[in-house]
Amino acid sequence: MEANKEIDARNLKCPLPILRCKKGLAEIKENEILKIVATDPGSVKDIEAFCKQTGHIMVRRDEENDEFVFFIKKRAN
Repeated sequence: MEANKEIDARNLKCPLPILRCKKGLAEIKENEILKIVATDPGSVKDIEAFCKQTGHIMVRRDEENDEFVFFIKKRAN
């Protein structure tokens, strides 16, 4: 899947993946896609909860080689 911006949150523990996600979303336009790669297993629930709370859309989530890959569509304001 294509992304407009990619964030590398590997080897970062909570709450850093969420903070990087929030910053990355602030740097893209509405309806663009942010890709985040994290290794912290807690990031799965954290990023899902973040999306529900903020209204951003998790388009896709994958897990490969102990890495969690999220594709998040920035919501329209």
